[in-house]
Amino acid sequence: METIVKTPLTPSDLDAINALAKAQLTEDQIYTFAVRLCDNEVDRDYERFPRASLVELANLFVGKSGIFDHQWSAQGQTARLYKTEVVEEPGQTTEAGDTACWLKGYAYMVRTEANRDLIAEIEGGIKKEISVGCAVNRSTCSICGSVAGSCGHRRGQVYDGQLCFFNLEEPADAYEWSFVAVPAQRKAGVVKALRQPQESDKAQLIQQARARLELEKARF
Repeated sequence: METIVKTPLTPSDLDAINALAKAQLTEDQIYTFAVRLCDNEVDRDYERFPRASLVELANLFVGKSGIFDHQWSAQGQTARLYKTEVVEEPGQTTEAGDTACWLKGYAYMVRTEANRDLIAEIEGGIKKEISVGCAVNRSTCSICGSVAGSCGHRRGQVYDGQLCFFNLEEPADAYEWSFVAVPAQRKAGVVKALRQPQESDKAQLIQQARARLELEKARF
């Protein structure tokens, strides 16, 4: 069964969270979840982050706030990233022809009455899509490698069978990540995880297997 689950906290996770918090927090006070911030696939705006950019963004996004619709307001701050990692997807290839990978962020919130509904919406799959706000020093054309806008190629157009898109390179800063309705990157959002089987689940699976075995025996 696939569901949104509370990200298990290790002692190092708790240390990372408390490094960002003013007061010492316990695991019971914290709600955590994981998000797919961005990846190296061509997005709806015909832009992409090469893997090297994702690696640089991983460091820049640690400690950044989660808000809503890229509205830079303190009132909208709802969560914060306490660690990140680049996740490889062996066997999957992007439209650009390289191995697919994505930037995973681990976020935490302090459990309060004010965000109880938001937590329920995250777990219920209502608040799901994610978009990032960041700046890069360089954007290049996928067709010729020139600085984007300096050549005659237009992103979204096809030239000799090749799609033109812009590579977002040399990240300079990460501002925030937001819950949005429609993200530029199609897969960006709250990450689902496989629920760990409970003892009751295991017992049920064993009973089902035995029932199938008895049924097969009865047929012969």
